Amino acid sequence: MDENQTSPNRGLPLAVASDASSGVAVLDRAFAILGAFGPDDERLSLTELSRRTNLYKSTVLRLLGALEHGGFIRKLQDGQYAIGPEPLRLAAIFQRSFRVGPVIENLLEQISRELGETASFYVRQGDRRLVLYRVEPARAVRVSIGVGDEFPIDRGASGKVLLAFSEPGDQRWEEVRERLWAVSYGERESETAAASVPVFGATGELAGALTLSGPRQRFSAAPTMFAAIATLLKAAGQATEILGGSRARFDAGIADLRMEQVIASGAVGAQD
Repeated sequence: MDENQTSPNRGLPLAVASDASSGVAVLDRAFAILGAFGPDDERLSLTELSRRTNLYKSTVLRLLGALEHGGFIRKLQDGQYAIGPEPLRLAAIFQRSFRVGPVIENLLEQISRELGETASFYVRQGDRRLVLYRVEPARAVRVSIGVGDEFPIDRGASGKVLLAFSEPGDQRWEEVRERLWAVSYGERESETAAASVPVFGATGELAGALTLSGPRQRFSAAPTMFAAIATLLKAAGQATEILGGSRARFDAGIADLRMEQVIASGAVGAQD
């Protein structure tokens, strides 16, 4: 059995067999077990964990005991395993470390209430984009995502923004950098669409991507997407200014925003 593989769900590295006795290898295997849980997995059996990590059951069982002791794993009454409470504590610390929570959450509430769609804030985690904050509207038909959800960074409006401003040398995203916004139509899910803009910190560093998403049918009208982009640019300028940065770029972006640009983007997206 080859244990030098990647997790099928999260792409985390597994232990290399030749380093089985090293502390690093043990950590790799423990992380692989945690990474085996996908967004929709409330519980997994020992057999399934062994299958997903490509580790022997005896190895998985030993590591599960250690993870349970540390609060990362819970053993359920039916013998299956679930994520424990410790990741939630670490997630709260993770959120606070960005120091944007109070600023972003108020803006998300405002944006979602004003436009009636799901407003969220993404940060980059390697080749993934993670939902750090989100507010959903009260309407029945909406895009539903949860805090902590992860998605591929190469699909979706927020992924384009995160790539554009975390990889400034990549010419594929030059247009996004110039206009400060990106849109997507059916890239992650065929029936959804989104618009996204960057938020910067005091020294111009990327803090994350402010995003509005909703049913593709509602966003297919150019005026709707235009309003979404304009609102997001205004909010991102406010957030950047509060975080100590300059909102001048966003004011210029709003001034340069043209309906025909949005129509062109929508026409391309409609073919996806």
